[in-house]
Amino acid sequence: MNGKAHFRRFFAADPDRLHVAAHSHHPWPDVTYDAQMRCWEDAASLADRKWAHLFADTWPALQQRIAAILGLPDPTTLTFGPNTHGFLLRLLSCLPTGRPIRVLSTDGEFHSFTRQIRRLEEAGQVRLHQVPVEPLAGFTERFVEAAARRDADLVYVSHVFFDSGFAVPDLAALVEAVRESEALIVIDGYHGFMAVPTDLAAIAGRAFYLAGGYKYAMAGEGAVFLHAPPGLGPRPRDTGWYAAFTALEDSAAGEVAYATDGSRFLGATFDPVGLYRLRAVLDWLDEAGITVAMIHAHVQALQQRFVAGLEMLNLPALNAKHMVVPLSIAGRGHFLTFRTAEAGAIHRQLLAANVITDFRGDRLRFGFGLYHDEADVQRLCRALAAILE
Repeated sequence: MNGKAHFRRFFAADPDRLHVAAHSHHPWPDVTYDAQMRCWEDAASLADRKWAHLFADTWPALQQRIAAILGLPDPTTLTFGPNTHGFLLRLLSCLPTGRPIRVLSTDGEFHSFTRQIRRLEEAGQVRLHQVPVEPLAGFTERFVEAAARRDADLVYVSHVFFDSGFAVPDLAALVEAVRESEALIVIDGYHGFMAVPTDLAAIAGRAFYLAGGYKYAMAGEGAVFLHAPPGLGPRPRDTGWYAAFTALEDSAAGEVAYATDGSRFLGATFDPVGLYRLRAVLDWLDEAGITVAMIHAHVQALQQRFVAGLEMLNLPALNAKHMVVPLSIAGRGHFLTFRTAEAGAIHRQLLAANVITDFRGDRLRFGFGLYHDEADVQRLCRALAAILE
């Protein structure tokens, strides 16, 4: 798969850079440059009418593309926004008041969720129960048990955990175990969308799904989406005026009106350029016949080559026994995580050689994508050999 040829502008900006942090900031393919220019041109030619164009053209096109990728039966359950935090706040605003919100989650969630929930816990507005992600063997069983025996208002769990790359093997089992019928179930799909083949058809009527363009959708910031199952969270208290665009005008007793599709979770004015980029990426992949399964297979092959290269180097600080998610676990995302006390030092030494990785505490992450090939893996191994041997 010759994906590299589609990222010429990013590579030309720094030809000597080796970027192996697709899970952090994925390079943008060349089609996003033209899309960004098209957004500006639409603003110039359409002025105020650009919003009507967005909602009549780009918006439904994206809904169709994403619904097809995720196996969603109804594209109108999807809505868009600038960041996941805004959607999280609206989801929280659907939950009961007058008592602490009961939240069931894990100890491996991303900061956009964890920081907000912990602050609400400090304020006495949340009672949080976290299921440990590790040991990875048995995680599904632990979460299912916790969901089956606890009442929860909000159940929030990642599909692929950001600090390890572990992919939950059976999302449906987690969803089906939630015993509280009124609970909102939210799957954070940000590190799985466009990386791990995902079919939400079986749980589309019960679980929310949250993801966006910054990681493996290759579209950058400002292009986040939420799948909102019909009937769940019908009237978020945190609501922006964009949520009124498709709302019914005859709400009972003059109450604030809400649509029944995903637009009930809309906020207010945003910069639409990220949606232009996201559409361009998804259109390009579709026209090129490149599927998520093909990208996933490409990345898994690179991961195998990388680990084989490390075995040949026999580096004490970085080898297969340090992997949080070993290759023997098929359920993994597009980055490999190594637990080592030298994570920060290795990251900084690689950065000095213009090799981009990232680390979280004692976890060093190497991410691969469509824009990598075997030569990149070989260069990465040479760079590691130079600083660690």
